[in-house]
Amino acid sequence: MCFCPVNEPTFWGYMGGEWAWCAPFGKTADERRRFSLTLARADIAACKAIRRDFPDARFVHIDPLIWVVPPRDRPDLADEAHREAYEDAYIAWDVISGLKHPEYGGSLELIDVLGFNNYSFGQMEYSGGGKPNNPLKPGDPRIRSVCDLIEEAWSKYKRPCIIAETSGLYGGRPQWLDDMTCEALAAVNRGVDLHGICLFPAVDMQDWHSGEWLHMGIADIEPLPNGVLMRKPFLPYVERLHHWQRRFNRVTKLDEDPYDRPVNLEDVERAARELRPTADADWS
Repeated sequence: MCFCPVNEPTFWGYMGGEWAWCAPFGKTADERRRFSLTLARADIAACKAIRRDFPDARFVHIDPLIWVVPPRDRPDLADEAHREAYEDAYIAWDVISGLKHPEYGGSLELIDVLGFNNYSFGQMEYSGGGKPNNPLKPGDPRIRSVCDLIEEAWSKYKRPCIIAETSGLYGGRPQWLDDMTCEALAAVNRGVDLHGICLFPAVDMQDWHSGEWLHMGIADIEPLPNGVLMRKPFLPYVERLHHWQRRFNRVTKLDEDPYDRPVNLEDVERAARELRPTADADWS
């Protein structure tokens, strides 16, 4: 039985603590760090409460996998960008794991499973604080391979991990799935204890600000003239998903008991050895 007590506490810290997108509507880095610490402490408390009733519970702790660089014309911001990439990105996990603020009761036993959310806009140029950073464009030489980012994050805690959310956009979704799968397999070949990839969303979602459909799901949303919203599978994406399911000896259709056969990680490790993918920073 798996639980995610607080989803994306570090990102939530930015939304509510520095960008004022949601409560408590903070607007400074200090407010953001205090809010992130509060969410991490709530996560720890939830884990301990759940485990009292469910001793065998597993906990998945999810946050974005990011990389931040200074603007080319602002080398003076290198320290701030480095802090966001190597310290602020890990605030919640560091507290939940007990690596920082051990007085809050965190431990490596509680960190349990790491969930990395990864999207193309997770590699960014530092904006100066107080607002979201600017995504790096495809082909930017400052982009790092996802494999490197996975290995770097995992090596801090040495806990089992998953890609908890990922998806491409529009017609690039099949290629994104290929890229992410190969990056994950490359990480497995480096010894990372990676257990799976979760595509998000299954059905398309709207942009938080504009309301436009993003075309990033396994199925798109097609508005009909009568106002009904129709799910329409994006077949090239579905076909690539089935390709990788077959390659890892997984089912491609649900039966009456879809959870009767757990994933055999030896199938994944075998595929990683046979395919021998290399880490690649070119997402274009």
